[in-house]
Amino acid sequence: MPLQPAPTAPLREHRFPRVRGERHGAARLGSLMIALAVLLPVATILFVALSGTGEAWPHLLRYVLPQSLGTTLALLGLVAMGTAVIGVGSAWLVVGYEFPLRRLLSWALVLPLAVPTYLAAYAFGEFFHYVGPLQSTFRAIFGFESARDYWFPDIRSTWGAALVVTSVTFPYVYLTARVVFLMQGRNIADVARTLGARPARVFFRILLPVARPAIVAGLALVMMETLNDIGAVEYLGVRTLTLSVYSTWLNRGSLEGAAQIASVMLVIVFLLLTAEQWARRKQRFHSARGTQMHVRPPRLPLPGFKGILATGALILPILSGFGVPLFVFGRYVSKRLYQFADPQVLQAFLTSVTVASVTAIATVVIALLLLNAMRLSRSPYTMALVRLASIGYALPGTILGLGLLLSLAAIDNTVDSAARTYGGFSTGLLLTGTAASIVIACTIRFLALAESAVRSGLEKLPPNLDQAARSLGKTANQSAMSILLPLLKPAILTAAILVFVDTVKELSATILLRPFGFRTLATHVYENASRGVVEDGAVAALLIIATAIVPVILLSRPLMRDHNT
Repeated sequence: MPLQPAPTAPLREHRFPRVRGERHGAARLGSLMIALAVLLPVATILFVALSGTGEAWPHLLRYVLPQSLGTTLALLGLVAMGTAVIGVGSAWLVVGYEFPLRRLLSWALVLPLAVPTYLAAYAFGEFFHYVGPLQSTFRAIFGFESARDYWFPDIRSTWGAALVVTSVTFPYVYLTARVVFLMQGRNIADVARTLGARPARVFFRILLPVARPAIVAGLALVMMETLNDIGAVEYLGVRTLTLSVYSTWLNRGSLEGAAQIASVMLVIVFLLLTAEQWARRKQRFHSARGTQMHVRPPRLPLPGFKGILATGALILPILSGFGVPLFVFGRYVSKRLYQFADPQVLQAFLTSVTVASVTAIATVVIALLLLNAMRLSRSPYTMALVRLASIGYALPGTILGLGLLLSLAAIDNTVDSAARTYGGFSTGLLLTGTAASIVIACTIRFLALAESAVRSGLEKLPPNLDQAARSLGKTANQSAMSILLPLLKPAILTAAILVFVDTVKELSATILLRPFGFRTLATHVYENASRGVVEDGAVAALLIIATAIVPVILLSRPLMRDHNT
């Protein structure tokens, strides 16, 4: 999922000056090939699910889908409620009220985004363990001597998984809701208060309806992140659809059954995207003028105990989503500093950096090609192809990994068969089970992230740059290389960083596609957690968090500089 939230209002589309008198068939063809590559895994899954013998379907309907689908829907519901309450409540507190540490907390609330869900699950599992710090402190305070003397909630449950996912994904809702509250909330709330409305009435009757599209957009990101997770639910013993895809394929050896479960997940993804678009169908916001943005109504002060209570309420989710993982892994690392020189950790680090770097370069280049195709051809056909090429981020990594595995295997088998028939030699597996398949999967999944980041930079440029360059005798391609690319360097760098970090964190597709002996930082932590020795993966976990903090800081810088918000 991107660290940049989905836009909360329809953005004014950047008007590329259409180049007349030139044919741009290559740009359209390139867009078509990219869109087909993105859709290939989805088409493959649907083909396998619908064209099989159907032998696995009765078993799935009777034993797998009822439990997995019910657990998945329950988890999605709990996470949606938790992130909505924490994200919306936090956004309105930091925007509408003044209390101790408000400015610091306004950007610290973004820190949990640096922690992947699977790392949070490993940390919570250790933190809530019988010999962990929480239960040990509980026994010391109340004098209990064994687990039989008291009851303690089990983190290895659906509610536990919901707590873990909510703790690290609520910033998606916080960021999207905060933007709307800043643009509209304080002005509207101030007007309502002058008419005698109480704060609670203002919040529920005015602010929530205004922020509904933004909240739904954030929740859509949260639920797709929840649906994508495999490391957390497997570790906590929660059988979701994602875990069922993985276990049906590996444990039962049924690709057809895994594809059929993945098809059910595709339906859920489609429903989430449809709900998000429906909620934003009539979204319209008044854009305040620049001078008005600096004269927004003052925040309401929260004196005394109320201010302390607000500060504590915001510190709690930060400690839960960022503090607990940092504490658990930091404590383990302090006793295992020698692991920084461990050859396995170093190899995993180098592999992660290499794969993430190649993915970032490939993704940014493809995003630039797509945007250039839109710039050269404003036809609805090209626009539709670019949108299709950007749907990869909505696909859970497990679905993408399975679909890509099947499609790459089919391509490799076709090439090998042709080589045997016409050349008398075997090519073997060229893409399946190689690092290249992981790069392809991450490129497809994070293409939308790079395209969005570069497009944001492009929308800030004057739309007449191309026309000025054309008047000086530059061709469309020369204008793009000599003028647009240099101006887009900050946006391109941001896109590359975001894709790099998300690739380092990626787990669900990697564990399906990786070749034998291939180990990234994420899979290194996953393997140790699967063996019950989370502490041996603590160094790799901290390296992932440290890497992920970079875009979080980039995202938080405007919040730290914003004296007026």
